[in-house]
Amino acid sequence: MPLIAIFASGTGTNAENIIKTFSSQQNFQFIVFCNNPTAEVLQRAEKLGVPSIIFTRRDLYENGTVLQQLLAYKPDLIALAGFLWLIPAEIIQHFPDKIINIHPALLPKFGGKGMYGERVHRAVIEANATVSGITIHYVNENYDEGQIIFQASCPVYSWDTPHTLAERVHKLEYEHYPKIIAQLLKK
Repeated sequence: MPLIAIFASGTGTNAENIIKTFSSQQNFQFIVFCNNPTAEVLQRAEKLGVPSIIFTRRDLYENGTVLQQLLAYKPDLIALAGFLWLIPAEIIQHFPDKIINIHPALLPKFGGKGMYGERVHRAVIEANATVSGITIHYVNENYDEGQIIFQASCPVYSWDTPHTLAERVHKLEYEHYPKIIAQLLKK
């Protein structure tokens, strides 16, 4: 039975979408790792019957707790879904080509540290870009620089706000992230 570990820091809409998609198709297991004890993703996971692990910066970067938990669970894939911290090299080394992220823009533009959520959409609009979208990529030791797995695009309109653009980008996330996860699990 495949196990997907989902790392999230916020509302958890992508996490919920992934869990619901796979729960209705096959017999999957999930675990949510969260670095924010007040994040809405924890309530979403609880309602879906998915266990969660809350961890601190120290657990991720200093004492190896998160790595030890991942080694104990042995996930088939680790999916970042709105997770805002950089994954340590030691975790990446233990899970080569098994950690993926979704970014709400077309990388390599509009990526890097601090580029998430509304900040990304605002930057796209301020750059007068005519297209935006999503990038699903492998995670490496740098923010948003891992090998690109998949991209999908949507138009950016002259009247767009970060909110209206985000709505179109979220639709792409919800449509494509589960599909790419399914493809990667078949490899």
